[in-house]
Amino acid sequence: MIEHGTPAYRRACLALVIASLVVFANLYALHPLLPLIASQYQVSVLQAGNAFTLTSLTLGLALLILGPLSDAIGRRALLLAGLSATALLTLCMALADNFTTLLWLRAALGLALAVLPATAVAYLGDSMSRTALVGAVGLYISGNTLGGAGGRLVGGLIADHLGLQAVFILVGGVSLGAVLLIAWLLPQPRAFCPQPLSLSNVLGNFRRHLGNSALWPAFLLGGLNFLVFINLYTYLTFRLSAPPWALGATALGLLFLTYLGGTFSAMLSGRFGMRQIPKGMAIGVLILLLGSLLTLADQLGLIVLGLLANSFGFFLTHSLANTWVNQHAESAKASATSLYSVCYYLGAAIGIFYLEPFWRLGGWLWVVIGGLLVLLVNLILIAYLYRQQ
Repeated sequence: MIEHGTPAYRRACLALVIASLVVFANLYALHPLLPLIASQYQVSVLQAGNAFTLTSLTLGLALLILGPLSDAIGRRALLLAGLSATALLTLCMALADNFTTLLWLRAALGLALAVLPATAVAYLGDSMSRTALVGAVGLYISGNTLGGAGGRLVGGLIADHLGLQAVFILVGGVSLGAVLLIAWLLPQPRAFCPQPLSLSNVLGNFRRHLGNSALWPAFLLGGLNFLVFINLYTYLTFRLSAPPWALGATALGLLFLTYLGGTFSAMLSGRFGMRQIPKGMAIGVLILLLGSLLTLADQLGLIVLGLLANSFGFFLTHSLANTWVNQHAESAKASATSLYSVCYYLGAAIGIFYLEPFWRLGGWLWVVIGGLLVLLVNLILIAYLYRQQ
């Protein structure tokens, strides 16, 4: 197995960080552009949001297939195929001449993007020693944050100066080149054991994971945490694009640099031992809760500080929850991490609908209240996991 600090460790971690940049840049480049999409295509706030949430929905559902497929045929080839499809689909979006076509392509994109969460943590579990695993997962999650922040920033900058189609051409073209680099860097997994690919075996694995009292609360935790975190950003773009701030796409994209708080906390997660993971997850949720309260301020500087806290807290919990699931899945680890990711991305997809009544009822204040209710449930789930040790 690969040990921490070796050349193979550095190559594997770098390859998965680059894969994260590709996947999350393609997923999130549209996020700060939702007000622009609503204006350009003459659709409502909720309809514009579907260009983002539909991708999260298909991504989550695809994991039900890609997780078991990864357990059967391996991680590396599947990852490279999905990344290649990601780049090509994004390039095709530059040719979309109406909102419906854009939605179909974004839905297909979710299917391709799903290969990373279906394979990455399971690949690390197959390749890394137990002592190297926590740090490697933290580095991989830090790549998630960089991809999310970079994709949004680039999307906002390009859209303001060159338009929406140019975003798709640049992001898709760079992604295609990155796939070649990943193929060169990524070692073959060291301890992959193929699982039989049959419906009964797949359903049996899912049933066993969902019946594991150390796993299902972590699945639910991941989904509810992401529901709050990502959709606070979604509604905040509409809040800050209106007076008195009236921020444009570039400025809204810059807001997502607050993801760098998550880059730091994801790398910091490697300092937690296995028995300290529930404590670390609780700390992350509490920081996310406090950061959400800080965004209620009217001063843009305080809102940005709140977003930094949100990113730090969310990605700390997310990194540790991924490690927890990998370590507590007795077999078919890709199926277990896929179930976590299904809940994670379904949380993102349904969150916009959950928070929309709060938005209509009382604007940003009530959106934050709706998020805090979910975070309190997360603290209960973490307390349950603590008793499962």
